[in-house]
Amino acid sequence: MTVSQTPSIPFTSVEALATLQETCEAAGLADQDARLIRLGENALFVLPAEQVVVRIARSIEVLNDVRKEVAVSAWLNESGIPAARTTAHEQPLIVRGRPVTLWHLISDSGSSATIDDLASVLRELHRLAVPADLRLPAMNILSRVSERINAASVLTNEDRDFLLTRRRELQSAYDALAFPLTPCAVHGDAHNENLIRTVDGTVLLIDFERFAFGPPETDLAVTAIEHTVGWGTRAEYDQFAERYGFDVLAWDGYPVLRDINELKMTTWLMQNVDEDAAIAQEFRNRMDSLRNPDAPRLWRAF
Repeated sequence: MTVSQTPSIPFTSVEALATLQETCEAAGLADQDARLIRLGENALFVLPAEQVVVRIARSIEVLNDVRKEVAVSAWLNESGIPAARTTAHEQPLIVRGRPVTLWHLISDSGSSATIDDLASVLRELHRLAVPADLRLPAMNILSRVSERINAASVLTNEDRDFLLTRRRELQSAYDALAFPLTPCAVHGDAHNENLIRTVDGTVLLIDFERFAFGPPETDLAVTAIEHTVGWGTRAEYDQFAERYGFDVLAWDGYPVLRDINELKMTTWLMQNVDEDAAIAQEFRNRMDSLRNPDAPRLWRAF
């Protein structure tokens, strides 16, 4: 469903709000109490009165991914994995040239899901048989990285050349890996913030735009890299690995996945440097880390 198209303009919080307002008008939703809860690869707004979350993607180029999110949500719920659900509206909408989806607001208990919860969900997900009609794309672990780099106005020519060269090197290294685990459906952004614990204690999986078919090691490496940049203890990571049944840190291919995740985490943050001075400072910290592989990682989470 196409609501409106506009020329490509920067995806700021102001532009996201304008897209939200047009979406709500088209879908018959009240937006007066809307609250922005995240601005990253997508803008996420909560409509408390409607009990709806509005998810706005950055550009029409990711429309296929957005369609996939809707299909994956239905599949997971049918398969018995508690997951976020779309509303009954026709989806996705195209508003101001951006794909938009509408989701039932999850009754968050306020108690964060743990990486132990994440290990249990991933173990169950990775065991699911994938129906042929779901048509999951093959894992493209460095998707959107080049686009982010080429579009970034904050980069010097030296920065851009460095990042693009690094991306090419890491793609070659990834292509040469021999993965020990069986390929399966993977989440693609598997950290515990993409789980929500509901008021009845159920843990729901959310955020399906990176779902793909590929090596499960790529999902496990997300928690491993968060451990190595100081966002968790070794004991917590060890419990995660034990619960899942595989320690990706002990695999000799892990350093490639670590370096890929560091590049992705840096270029993801780069998109919002104009929104906040602290983000801009952390982006430079991460760039310094990429240029100094042996230096300690003292990264701040956003």
